[in-house]
Amino acid sequence: MRKVIVAILFIFVVLVGGVLAYAATLPENFRFQRSTSIKAPPEKISALLTDFQAWGSWSPYEKKDPAMKRVFSGPAKGKGSVYEFNGDKNVGKGRLEISDTSPSRIMIKLDMIEPMEANNIVEFTLEPERDNTVVTWAMRGKCPYFAKVISVFLDMDAMVGKDFETGLASLKAVAER
Repeated sequence: MRKVIVAILFIFVVLVGGVLAYAATLPENFRFQRSTSIKAPPEKISALLTDFQAWGSWSPYEKKDPAMKRVFSGPAKGKGSVYEFNGDKNVGKGRLEISDTSPSRIMIKLDMIEPMEANNIVEFTLEPERDNTVVTWAMRGKCPYFAKVISVFLDMDAMVGKDFETGLASLKAVAER
């Protein structure tokens, strides 16, 4: 019986060690992105992206927790505009700040506090294409070791990507009205 327990413990240690070793080989940075084509001019779409108070009409995170606490500060829209949020476990707690805007790109600094601290960059690009605008929603940042271990078991690109797809579909519906 003792040999069986030792063998089970050995296998467990090897498996855990293998997961930890594999996680260490994963990239130091991540990037998730999704795109859609919207039948609206870039300036109409940009107006929805650079005004955090307009996010309620399309953001999937706004819909996940309608009771979320929101604080807006800085300029009403554009560079320097800040949106702090404190929501349930589906949204978390954090802060968004528009760091740069141009006709074709909006850059946002995302500082998450809960459920896990993270400092990421969110980027929306707007590319005119005939009567449409191709909108790409991307997020990039560092991937600390703990996040790498989690990513062995959870497909973060699929999870975040699903939210981006939902948000882009809502953005499309609002912008095309």
